[in-house]
Amino acid sequence: MVARVVPVGAFDLVVFGATGDLARRKLIPALYHRLHDGQMPDGARVIGAARSELDADGFRRMADAALGEFVGASALEPEARARFLATLDYVQLDAVSGEGLEALGAALGPAEPGRPRAFYLSVAPRFFGPIAEQIHAHGLAGPDCRIVIEKPLGHDLATARALNACFTGHFDERQIYRIDHYLGKETVQNLMALRFANALFEPLWNARHVDHVQITVAESVGVDGRGPYYDGVGAMRDMVQNHLLQLLCLIAMEPPARFEPDAVRDEKLKVLRALAPVAEADVVRGQYMGSNGSAAYTAEAEAADSLTESFVALRAGVDNWRWAGVPFYLRTGKRLRARVSEIAVAFREVPHLIFPARGGRAQQNVLAIRLQPDEGIRLSMTIKDPGPGGMRLAPAELDMTFADRLAASALRMPDAYERLVMDVIRGDQTLFMRGDEVEAAWAWIDPIIAGWEER
Repeated sequence: MVARVVPVGAFDLVVFGATGDLARRKLIPALYHRLHDGQMPDGARVIGAARSELDADGFRRMADAALGEFVGASALEPEARARFLATLDYVQLDAVSGEGLEALGAALGPAEPGRPRAFYLSVAPRFFGPIAEQIHAHGLAGPDCRIVIEKPLGHDLATARALNACFTGHFDERQIYRIDHYLGKETVQNLMALRFANALFEPLWNARHVDHVQITVAESVGVDGRGPYYDGVGAMRDMVQNHLLQLLCLIAMEPPARFEPDAVRDEKLKVLRALAPVAEADVVRGQYMGSNGSAAYTAEAEAADSLTESFVALRAGVDNWRWAGVPFYLRTGKRLRARVSEIAVAFREVPHLIFPARGGRAQQNVLAIRLQPDEGIRLSMTIKDPGPGGMRLAPAELDMTFADRLAASALRMPDAYERLVMDVIRGDQTLFMRGDEVEAAWAWIDPIIAGWEER
């Protein structure tokens, strides 16, 4: 396995909310790794923007501490560390009122043709609209400008439409990058390669051969630390509306004519619009209770009478020719027994088993794509049990665990944010959601939540 690094040109990246948890935990380490691996040029600039009373040196000290905590002091190379910190600058501002935006404009300087300028909104969703308006009002957005926003992208269909209208009122759709970090994972992209670059699977990828599909995102942690926020959202809005539905789209989509952003996103949109309404009996929800010294959901959420779900499981269907009759089981929850994100495509059993019953049963073929914690792909097969004694069937697995391959080649698995931030700089929207995708997902989710509220 060989990692090929394709450098990007010089760019300016402004991170609003640069002193927050996402920037410290994910963005700063991701940018360091891209510089270390030779993809981020020395001419790039990363400007932190927040209300915290810091100067450029103070921001560099904060970023250096974040590298030590989330990359690890032993993994940092002094020369790359110094070069990365030299790319950082900081502007104190209040993006809602616009105070400090002139200083940000001065720090950026005039827009240069061919030099991308990206604004990453690592802030609470209520600030998305005001920041977009201030960027536009102060003339900071040029033709090579990109704006990046994190979920949640609305609270329901109406707010998602309002948010889309706000952004498209100031930016072209080609400039808007709605990030879903699940789509940046190596295994998710391998799913597309597995389907569309191998003659083995695509002919079987339909209702004639697939029995069912399971998409599981299980978390072992609770909501401690973000309980009041989570209680206003719940598992359906927090995970199903975005992460799980995006994974379902990649499983169920038709082959695009070309591997281009809008061609891929057109096919994903068709899947979302083909989702059948979910019957009441096909969805369950729940909350975790206290156990083994851990508090119950209601205690961590600080809401004794809360009916917000921390677990949801549902059976969905895609009403088109390829998938008619095939159930898609989606489930996600907190405080479960293990942390795992996995897609399992279970194929139909053989129509007639020719081997004698005493030899055992054939195992159902399952293609399992694991996103975390151990990224990789496994295919469950049935083989003959080695040795004499007649025809005895036994299960076996074809295993491609990326961690094992990377360890053998001394490579590191890039974090999803590393890939996605570089895609923003390259102007590649393939792994980012389009506005109509977001609205189609909410249009399917809203009736389920409305049904819960009515009952």
